[in-house]
Amino acid sequence: MPVETDLYDLLGVSVTASEVEIKKAYRKKARDIHPDKNINDPGASEKFQEVQAAYEILSDPDSRAAYDAGGMDGLRGGAGMGDMDDLFAQFFGGGGPGGFSFGFDMGGGGRARTKGADSVHHYQVSLEDLYNGKSVKLNMEKDVVCELCKGTGARGKGKPKSCSTCEGKGWTFATSHISPSHLGTTRVKCSDCDGAGEKLKEKDRCKKCKGEKTVSQKARQEIFIEKGMADHQRIVLTGAGDEEPGLPAGDVVFVLDMTHHESFERSGNDLLTHVKITLSEALLGFSRILVTHLDGRGIKVSSPPGKIFSSGNTIVLRGEGMPVYKHPDQKGDLYVIVEVEMPDSQWLRSVDQQALLNLLPPKKAEMDPQPEIVDEAKFEESDIVDFGNDEDDWEDEDEHDYDEAGEPECRPQ
Repeated sequence: MPVETDLYDLLGVSVTASEVEIKKAYRKKARDIHPDKNINDPGASEKFQEVQAAYEILSDPDSRAAYDAGGMDGLRGGAGMGDMDDLFAQFFGGGGPGGFSFGFDMGGGGRARTKGADSVHHYQVSLEDLYNGKSVKLNMEKDVVCELCKGTGARGKGKPKSCSTCEGKGWTFATSHISPSHLGTTRVKCSDCDGAGEKLKEKDRCKKCKGEKTVSQKARQEIFIEKGMADHQRIVLTGAGDEEPGLPAGDVVFVLDMTHHESFERSGNDLLTHVKITLSEALLGFSRILVTHLDGRGIKVSSPPGKIFSSGNTIVLRGEGMPVYKHPDQKGDLYVIVEVEMPDSQWLRSVDQQALLNLLPPKKAEMDPQPEIVDEAKFEESDIVDFGNDEDDWEDEDEHDYDEAGEPECRPQ
């Protein structure tokens, strides 16, 4: 049994998990908590880094053995693992196994930023937009460097002084629980000086930006939704984001969110739709416009002579699927599931039923030989969704108490 199990707990696996189970758990966990899928979670990046580091350690036999034997402290002395400090510097902002911290440096004191912060926006698109392409112009706001103070935030010859809260470092320490028995220490941005390490007196602040160094400005952005783009695909406008003094402007990132379509489903470059045909068409064939496509075209289909359709039969129309991204002259396929509409009782009353019976295939004969006992059951229409509604009435056998021999015990009344 390992001294510590925190890394196993992060991946959601047991301490006896195989390499395959660890890899499978990591992939699922990484997909679920990836920052791109959890944009509104400020701690998504930190969680993702923690899971990555746990997998790096447990997927290597040597580092896993060292962790099982001595926990995080055992990793420093593990043989054949290379420099574990490099691993922890990469994932945990510089903390090593001796002073282990599951924290990722999100504030000052970490890696220096090379550009302004990106702004991420979700934009809803229809399947028609992704099929046909679309150009969209949007009115937005962005931060730009103040022209009056040139981004210093100061008025005239005013100069900032060192922040007393963080002593000019721009960051402070924060402690949080990473498990019931472990605390993690993380460096976070100083809230008093916003990570700058220095502050301006009120009288020394720029009149235009109020010492913020940037001002808000209206901007008009245009995005191009290209044919074949996918749900959750990102459109990046490089350098169109917020400005910060001394740094290139950040990017504006649009994440496409595809809305539900009533007629079509998409999978990769293929499309799927359902089409209803009459009983006559199912038996005798058809030649008509079967589908109205996403670009408004009518797609005419002629069934082959002698083909009889049943509900659930599928046909494929090659080259009528989604345009391939960056290669719009190529397209996927369109799959059509056929549903046969049966005539209603009013139609049945309007025809000669005996003549119809003579035309149709004969009814099935009675069983031969018949069962010894035959009961008459009452006919009643129902809905398949009612199937299994009484499953809660069944007692779960796991709720039984068992004795040492494995036999169910009687519960006291």
